[in-house]
Amino acid sequence: MSQLAEVQKAFAEALLDTSARVPLPVRGAARRSADNRFAVYRNNVLAGLTSALAARFPVVQRLVGNEFFRDMARVYVTVEPPRSPLLMHYGETFAAFIDGFEPAAPIPYLGDIARLEMARGHAYHAADVAPVGAPTFASIPADGLAKMRVKFHPSVAVISSRHPVYSIWYANLDMDRYVPIAPWAPESALVARPRLDVEVRRLPAGGAPFLGALAKGSTFAEAFEVALEVDGTFDAVANLSLLIGSRIVIGFPRRSRPNRLN
Repeated sequence: MSQLAEVQKAFAEALLDTSARVPLPVRGAARRSADNRFAVYRNNVLAGLTSALAARFPVVQRLVGNEFFRDMARVYVTVEPPRSPLLMHYGETFAAFIDGFEPAAPIPYLGDIARLEMARGHAYHAADVAPVGAPTFASIPADGLAKMRVKFHPSVAVISSRHPVYSIWYANLDMDRYVPIAPWAPESALVARPRLDVEVRRLPAGGAPFLGALAKGSTFAEAFEVALEVDGTFDAVANLSLLIGSRIVIGFPRRSRPNRLN
């Protein structure tokens, strides 16, 4: 490793570790002045990354409060520094970090809320592709639809949780709005941006395995069977209506080509 690379590595490590000493090459002759200036720069970097996380995960912040979120985010920043110069990618591992963050254990659904919010970020930056409209579906005979496969919009993601993840997220979008959550039961949410705005919808019973099967290249008939095996209350009409209404289909490939559900 070259001397410059070593200095850069030491600089980066000290930047996110408040207990680390300022690298000697940075100190120079005016050691105290360099220490003070590095401390200001370090604080600005930590504050900037914390603010980026707060902007990406507003409901997570609302659930735990500003002070708790700031402290949790600062710990995350030190153990998971940015891997990309693009801040829109930062926070990919935040949900997994929250799952293992002991002080957040009393809120067991917090990690899933972070996953939903991260999926919204992915959807926002996904490629623009024109979705298939309802008239196209209406023109397909019922027996023909059963044998068809779909290609999903690149923004599509399904978030499943043992908790009412959609209801919790929706209830905390607006502090002035009170939305009682009943019953407290597992939920799955569909995240997509078929047009200009990111949309989040609560999936009907069996919706997650149904969309998951379609994403893997199953036909509609095969996906219906998979969903019924997972959830006996699966409603094919409700799920098909949501699929069409959410405008997440962009094509009907003849061969099985797995989609990616973020």
